[in-house]
Amino acid sequence: MKKFILPEISVVILCYKSGQFARIFYKRVSDVLAKNNLDYEIVLVGNYRPNTGDKTPEVIKEIASSNPRVKAVIKEKTCPEEAMGWDMRSGLEVANGKTITVIDGDGQMPPEDIPRLFRTMKEKELDLCKAVRKSRGDGLYRKFISRAFNLIMRILFFGIEGDINGKPKLFTRAVYDKLKLESNDWFIDAEIMIKVRKMNIRIGTIMTDFHKNPERQSFISFKANFEFVKNIIRWRIKEFKR
Repeated sequence: MKKFILPEISVVILCYKSGQFARIFYKRVSDVLAKNNLDYEIVLVGNYRPNTGDKTPEVIKEIASSNPRVKAVIKEKTCPEEAMGWDMRSGLEVANGKTITVIDGDGQMPPEDIPRLFRTMKEKELDLCKAVRKSRGDGLYRKFISRAFNLIMRILFFGIEGDINGKPKLFTRAVYDKLKLESNDWFIDAEIMIKVRKMNIRIGTIMTDFHKNPERQSFISFKANFEFVKNIIRWRIKEFKR
C-alpha cells in the first residue's frame, strides 16, 4: 500500500460569494506556491446560502476537478449563524498539511504573503506566524472599527497579539489540533488569538498591505460588529470562570 505523505502546507481559501473571481485568486495562489517550490494542497471553501444565485460552488468544483492538489468544500448554510467562522472550520477540518494557513479569497490579502509566512516560520522555528496590516485600503470606517476592537482586545486579554483579524495566519498542525475552534461567526480570528496566547508557543508576524476590494462592500455588517462585542464579553467571562 502506498504511504500517504502529508503536504508541507495546506492553504484554506475562503471563497464565499466569490463567483468567477475564485478562479483568478486560486490561480494566483497556486502560481505563488509553485514558484516557491512548496509541496501544497489547496482547500477551496464555497459554502453558500440557498436561492441566492451564488455560482461559487460550481466554480470551485470545476477547479478541484482539474487539479488533484485541490479540495472543494461545499456546504449549504442553513441558519444565519453559519458565517465566516463556520466556513473556516469547514476548510480546516479537511486540511492535511503539516502546516495550515487561512486566507480570504477576495483578493484583499496578497497570496505572496503565504511563502513569506512559511519561510519566517521555518527560519525562526515558530508555531504560528501571521500577517499584520501596516496599511489598509478598506476605508476609514473599517479602519476605525478595527483599531477600536484591537484596543479593547488588548485591554481585556493581556498578552494578545495585535491586528487580531489580520490574515493569512499560518500555524502548525499541533497548534490547530489544540485550538478546538468553536466560533461560527466573524469572531473566529479573535478566538484563535485568545487561545494561542495561553499555549506557550512561539508566535511571529510579518507586515503586509491590505488592499481595497473594488468588486463589493465588506460582508461585515453593523449586526456583525454588535455580535463581535457580545463575543468579547462572553469570552472574557469564560476566562474568568476557569
